[in-house]
This record gives sequence, C-alpha cells and structure tokens, in this order.
Amino acid sequence: MEWKKHFYRVGSNEWAADELPTEPKELQSFEKQCRKHIEPWLSAVFQSEHLSLLLGSGFTTGIGYVAGSKATGMGTIKFGTGFDAKIDAHAKASAKIANRGEANIEDQLRSALALLEGLAVMQSKDAKTLRDALNLKLKEFFLSLLATERGIVTSGSADKKILAERYLVSFLMSFASRSASRERLSIFTTNYDRLIEHGCDLAGLRLLDRFVGALNPVFRSSRVEVDVHYNPPGIRGEPRYLEGVVRLTKLHGSIDWRLENRILRRIGIPFGAPDNHSDVPSAPLETVMIYPNPAKDMETTEYPYAELFRDFAAAACRPNSVLVTYGYGFGDDHINRVLEDMLTIPSTHLVVIAHGNSGGRVGDFCEKTGRTAQISILLGSHFGELTTLVDQYLPKPAIDYISSRKTEILKSRGEGFVSADREDDKTADEAAGATQTRESKG
Repeated sequence: MEWKKHFYRVGSNEWAADELPTEPKELQSFEKQCRKHIEPWLSAVFQSEHLSLLLGSGFTTGIGYVAGSKATGMGTIKFGTGFDAKIDAHAKASAKIANRGEANIEDQLRSALALLEGLAVMQSKDAKTLRDALNLKLKEFFLSLLATERGIVTSGSADKKILAERYLVSFLMSFASRSASRERLSIFTTNYDRLIEHGCDLAGLRLLDRFVGALNPVFRSSRVEVDVHYNPPGIRGEPRYLEGVVRLTKLHGSIDWRLENRILRRIGIPFGAPDNHSDVPSAPLETVMIYPNPAKDMETTEYPYAELFRDFAAAACRPNSVLVTYGYGFGDDHINRVLEDMLTIPSTHLVVIAHGNSGGRVGDFCEKTGRTAQISILLGSHFGELTTLVDQYLPKPAIDYISSRKTEILKSRGEGFVSADREDDKTADEAAGATQTRESKG
C-alpha cells in the first residue's frame, strides 16, 4: 500500500491524498463528506464490549498547542561525562534494533543506567560521577515535565486556557461516554505528566488506578477489580456500571510516583507545580518511578511495571475488544508486541489516529500484522490534529442514545421530517459528486 500524507480507512471506506482542499468552502465540504464515513463508524466501534485508549506524547503536544504551550521534547541530551560517546553509541544501536530510528532521551537514560550498574558491580569510582550526572539530567527532565503542565494552565491568554480545557474534556468524554451495559473505558498512557488526570478532574471522572488511600495513596496489586455498579429500579439481572468512572494505567510511571521504604506511593504534587515545590526531589534517580528508571534491585525492576503491562495485555487481548491509539508513534516494541498479539484474536479491532507516519513506523506496523481488516486508520495533519478530530470526527459525548431516539421519532412521523444534519450531508454529497464528475471528464 502507498501511504499518503493524509489517509483514512474505516470499514469499507478508504481515502488517501498528499494534498487537502485549500479553499474554505471546498475544505468544509470535504470534512462533511469524510464525517459521513468516519463519525458513525467510530460511534459504533466505541460502543464495543471492551474499549481501551492508548495515549502517547502526541496527546500532550496537541493540548499544549491549543493552549499556546510547548510540550517536553524527547531529544537527546549530554551527560557531561567521559562516557557520553559510549552511551550515545549504545543508545543509537538499541533504537535501531527497536526500529525507532534516531535515539531519544529514553534510549540514553536506559544505556546510562545499564552502564551505571556495570560500574557499581566493578566498584569503580566513576560510578558516583555517572550517578550524579544521571540525577542532574533526570531532575532537569522532571522539571521540564512540570513546565509542560504549568504551560498548559498558565501560558497564553485566558481564552486559550479555557479552549484547551474544553478540548481536553471533550476528547476524554468522547471515549468515556459509554452505555451503562458496557465495561468502562480503560486508558493507558506512556506519558509521565498528569494531563489525563487533570482532564478527568475537569470532566468529573473518577479514576481507578490501583492506588488506594485518601491521604497517602499506595499502589496495590489486589485492588484493580474494585469497581462501582448499580441496579436500575425495576430491572433484574446483571448490575450496570456507574457512569463517570474510567481505569487509568500509566505504563511508564509518573512524576508523582515515589518509592519510599519499598512502598510505591503517589505524592500529592499539584498539577504544574513550581520548580521549588517541596515535593520536587533532589535525587530523582533513587525515588522517582519513571521508566526507564526503575530502582535498583530485581523486585522493583519488575514491580510495578510488570503489573501495569499485565493490565494492558489483559485489557487488549480478549474477544470483542477495541483499542484506540492517539499520539502514539509505535516506537515501543514492548507495547507493539501486545498490539500484535491482540490482533491475532479475530473479533478485536485497532483504531490508529496519528498526526503523521512517524518515520514510517505506523505504516510498517499496520502492514506487518497482515490484519488490515481489523485496523482502522486516521492519519495526517488534518485527521490527527486534535481540534479537528474533536470538532469533526469523534462521537459527541452522551449523544448516541438521544440521536437514536430522535431518528426513531422522525421515522414514525413519516419522511417529511429531515434533520439539518441530513440536509448538510446531502449538500456535501452533491459537492463531492460534482468534483468527481469534473475529475472524470478531465
């Protein structure tokens, strides 16, 4: 398949081009025609028995763009030690093996941590030098994540802040608004920031994230199945899920997770806290639980990340499951393997929404699986741009039931009742048909 800059495939409908219409009227007609195919398909897919959402760094970048703020980059760094050349070479080699292209800061940190372990085994005096350099760079990275959060709530004008919050809430609610008979949404993210938690607070969504406790939440392996249900009045049988509850799993950890006395806690550091906040650590290497920085011994290397990935695999790899990715560039092999395993189950479906082809990794993954019938794709700067996606293509929160009831009422009253949306779609169809006629004559 030839991958264009702008591409979508939903169900039996497919479209691809390198350029989009530039005239406002043509672009509006194009969006309406695309919406006819995309929005109903996504509405149906989002009401599947099991729904999961995987968010990558592109999600924070998109919200930051709306707010007028720049998100933390994943570019390479310099440790300022005599080992920099060796660390960079190892990071590049590992990135190539993972088919990720150029190495990033995570590759460098992973290589530096491996080197630190080796120096510690050798009892080398250089271990302290590298450890100090790692702590310095991790703290800079930690502060840049806080700056990203702070920029979203303080950067730009008040109007931009309100607009960013509106799109953040609308995006999350498009996925979280599920029928009461369906299992609730599971959100997975590779991001270290707390933008999802911030959006859920704004939307009034309750999070289930394995942490238990009001004052000092502690990570528990045994609490993931605790949930909230209710029995509708006059209805017998299975209880229904309470609305406004989602599961959240941060696959690579979070900047507010701390390992203290072998217990993993979530610290109440405010969203976008200042750099001098009392909970900003001076030595993040020892306590802050962000991947690729699990603490030193074997138990903590596997815990909690092994637990989190088991949750991810269990949610994705089951019949009648749908997983939607947004802002994820398919650069993590350990995640891609789970997605590949998921697609071996015929009733599963993957929806990929991306701003671009990320060095060809999105296209390579979709082609390699050989399961094109189980993959829907919205690709390019138009379909992957967060504001356009929310305004034009994502299902509106909690509107499906009302829309279906409206359709039934109009049908019972006869064909004389036609909604404005159907008139708009008719106009869009006529415009698209006229364009195709001109192209065929040309």
